[in-house]
Amino acid sequence: MEQAIAILDSGVGGLTVVKEVMRQLPQEKIIYFGDTARTPYGPRPYEEINLFTRQIVDYLLQFRPKMIVIACNTATAVAIDRIRSVVNIPVVGVIHPGARAAIKMSRRGIVGVIGTEGTIRSKAYEHALKEISPYIEVVSLACPTLVPLVEEGKFNTDESRAAVREALTPIRTYPLDCLILGCTHYPFLSKDIEAVMERPVALISSAEETAREVSTILYHRGQLARSKQLPVHQFFCSGDARMFQQIAQTWLGEHIMVSPVVWQVPNII
Repeated sequence: MEQAIAILDSGVGGLTVVKEVMRQLPQEKIIYFGDTARTPYGPRPYEEINLFTRQIVDYLLQFRPKMIVIACNTATAVAIDRIRSVVNIPVVGVIHPGARAAIKMSRRGIVGVIGTEGTIRSKAYEHALKEISPYIEVVSLACPTLVPLVEEGKFNTDESRAAVREALTPIRTYPLDCLILGCTHYPFLSKDIEAVMERPVALISSAEETAREVSTILYHRGQLARSKQLPVHQFFCSGDARMFQQIAQTWLGEHIMVSPVVWQVPNII
């Protein structure tokens, strides 16, 4: 049996990465976990984010995956080094792939980053961008109101457009040449984001570059799936399975089954 790629997120946002992995690597089986009962991670203390990420990883390890993708920018910024230190399989995050994609796209060297409070507070994107291009100008903005909209399935609506307009007001007129969607929930709102920006700006989602990194690592490890049968993916969430399924099916364009998971650890939610 082919080993799966395990992908985790604080909620439905990581489905943007799932969709791109499915497109680039259609033979790969995916096991996904969305921690919808405890989303958003952005405003939480780093200790909680570390704890929650480790708990999800421990849950996913029972399926013996060949790789873990932390498809949550906040969890990547806070917890990826700790996770890498306790597992013996590759662990891929979404921040460095997103930074690389922005560097490729940027022409004037003015890059915007929008993300959760935790991601922006960590300055993870700023560090990743300046590692590659030290003289790049980075304009960062926390947008804490956007993740709950996506988790409730409210995207491409009048409500979401109004919320996006308000959230992006501080940078709407800034002369950015690209804008990193530094939360995997934000591609759900890409049409709204494009509509409210005062000038054309390239939106950078880390999903495509992350999937490319996954492919490269698996190729070099000789672990690309070889089965000719289409894989059956598995989806788990810790909150409302019906809402998760509805959003996932809309985004992925196919029917899926979702298994709810109830955490047994006291006082963790």
